[in-house]
Amino acid sequence: MQDASREMGQKPAPKVHRAGTDAPLVDAQVHVESFRQAREARRLELVEDYVELIADLIGDGGEARQVDIAARLGVAQPTVAKMLKRLAEDGLVQQRPYRGVFLTAAGQALAEQSRERHRIVERFLRAVGVSAETARRDAEGIEHHVSAETLEAFRRFADAKS
Repeated sequence: MQDASREMGQKPAPKVHRAGTDAPLVDAQVHVESFRQAREARRLELVEDYVELIADLIGDGGEARQVDIAARLGVAQPTVAKMLKRLAEDGLVQQRPYRGVFLTAAGQALAEQSRERHRIVERFLRAVGVSAETARRDAEGIEHHVSAETLEAFRRFADAKS
């Protein structure tokens, strides 16, 4: 194909490379799957943050109130109300009038799973020399985006360094 374009006086199409590397772009379907996985992680990130915070608030004070959730997430109460409605529709929380928000069994399981992912990532970051405060903050974002395979590698590494 390149020879044909040269014969016709055209320059061959340049090879596409990833920024900063000599490696060619991955196959389009691989790219699609990578971006699909990232979008799904971003969608689940907010859900996991809410259920984990609700579990923490319940553990600390016996209930999670909308006003407390808004204050801790730094968002407006209507934003929290909209998300709580979604979480209720998904079967993760129950809202009781004048009593706050409570996790269902499914919500509690998701909160525990999210908390464990956070612990593993934070332990890994500490094991590679990241300060405690930075590891805590960074783990908050990373925990939602690592695959099960990567998370297991983090866990093994952190365990070996303990």
